Amino acid sequence: MRLLPILLALPSGIAWAETERQQELRHLVKHDCGSCHGLTLQGGLGPSLTPDRLKPFTAEQLAMTIVHGRPGTAMPPWLPFLSETEAVWLAQGLKEGVFP
Repeated sequence: MRLLPILLALPSGIAWAETERQQELRHLVKHDCGSCHGLTLQGGLGPSLTPDRLKPFTAEQLAMTIVHGRPGTAMPPWLPFLSETEAVWLAQGLKEGVFP
């Protein structure tokens, strides 16, 4: 897994001083993810993305779903639009409840 070294390099609590790109990703979560998972990420066409709902999953598992999608479902792969590192950042943020 290519994401494991990235996850090991992350501090236990991510500092949320955001770069311009991270602000773009925050917008993506609200408007693109939110279009299926609900604008407050509490569920819609797709499941809830709240910290309680995501607790059973590791950030790596969530990042792989973000990057590769879920075949046979409406969840598309986002790799054309963001890197694996960005997917890990998003997954950590979702698990910590910093979005939307």
